Amino acid sequence: MQTGFLIEDFFPRHGVRYIAMNDGIDTMRDNNDIAPFKNILNEMYSKDISKKVHSSYLLKAQKGQFTGCLAPFGYRKDPEDKNHLLIDEETAPIVRRLFAWALEGHGPNYIRRRLEEEKIPCPTYWNRVRGFRNVSTKWEKKDPVNGRYMWDFSVIKDILMNPVYTGAIASQKKEYRFKIGTIGEKKPEDWIVVENQHEPLVDRKTFDIVQRKLKSRQRPRQTGEISLFAGLIKCGECGKSLTIRYTNDKHPKQIYSCKTYNAYGKQHCTQHRVEYDTLYSLVLNKIRECARAALMDGEAVAGKLTDTCEAEQKGQREALERSLAKDEERIDVLEKMVLRLYEDMVAGRISEANFNLLMEKTQKEQAELKARVEEGRKKLADEIRLAYDARQWVEAIQEYADITELDAATLNRLIKEIVVHESIDSDKTRHISIEIHFNLKPIPEVEQVTA
Repeated sequence: MQTGFLIEDFFPRHGVRYIAMNDGIDTMRDNNDIAPFKNILNEMYSKDISKKVHSSYLLKAQKGQFTGCLAPFGYRKDPEDKNHLLIDEETAPIVRRLFAWALEGHGPNYIRRRLEEEKIPCPTYWNRVRGFRNVSTKWEKKDPVNGRYMWDFSVIKDILMNPVYTGAIASQKKEYRFKIGTIGEKKPEDWIVVENQHEPLVDRKTFDIVQRKLKSRQRPRQTGEISLFAGLIKCGECGKSLTIRYTNDKHPKQIYSCKTYNAYGKQHCTQHRVEYDTLYSLVLNKIRECARAALMDGEAVAGKLTDTCEAEQKGQREALERSLAKDEERIDVLEKMVLRLYEDMVAGRISEANFNLLMEKTQKEQAELKARVEEGRKKLADEIRLAYDARQWVEAIQEYADITELDAATLNRLIKEIVVHESIDSDKTRHISIEIHFNLKPIPEVEQVTA
């Protein structure tokens, strides 16, 4: 124990006299034999208190109660319930703008520059002027006048990745150990997330699209310019991005080709070559075509989409429902087994060691089944939202019936990803198939290109 080391070794070695009046300890005397035992008892007491405090926070997290010291940027604490959040009308528009920029395909660095240009103060400034924290950023210390408009990259990214803005409370994000404190960040899938706890600032679909955009971050080309389809176009075989470059022809053309092929050659993937102009016109025409069809009869288009998906997924859904029923039935059986095991141990029919062994196996199976059931219910819920998504897509696409040119904002708002497949005949003819996956549209648009 650290306390024992200090009292018995460090203090005497360095000529430090330590006196604890209540415990009767004086390192200059030899009557400290009881001190190590008191240290152990104090340690056990502290650990017990730590567990109880952690358990209370865990319980609040499972109930979806907010337990932070400061409300997330864009929200404020409810004066009548400190564990509930209300929208802060002064800062909420800033958060919505951050998500709007991200939805257009812009990354944290771009957003940071825009915030500085428009002179929008960072969260640290807001907390300070409101009396929550007397802290200044490094930029404010360097430049007290304009430093408040400098946002940190990580602050923007944390806001864009925080599910609190969809109305959920996400807690237990960090690993904690007694006496050490926080030892690291947990993965998002290990957080405790409780939905629908307060009014959202962005809808769930927008949030999910932004998460995908952040994961497939686009890099500027050597000229500093960002490709129009950056972060959207993928190889259908290896899953890597298609990167843009110029050909070495007499009249160079811009083409997209597979990143794996460029780095490792045809042994690992084929080229998946698509000319930029071909892709541009194909996507533009497909957006116009879908928009005009939606304008002519939106209900029919939405209904057809829903019917097609339901026909394709009917078998999968029925199999999923059967699997769910079977898993839930097994969970009930296991719960009864646990009760019988406990009764057998109390009656002396099995030993405590066997009880613990069987309980460990049973609880492990229970945990696996419950996780599988939860995932299955989520899949079923996604299918139930199919009709709603189809109608949302029809409404979103209609305004683009007369679009004449593409820009990054439009592409990122409408398109989830573009997947390029390639097959090569025996005569070396390449056949390119391009899938355009629209946001909210459950079925991709497929176009064939022969090279």
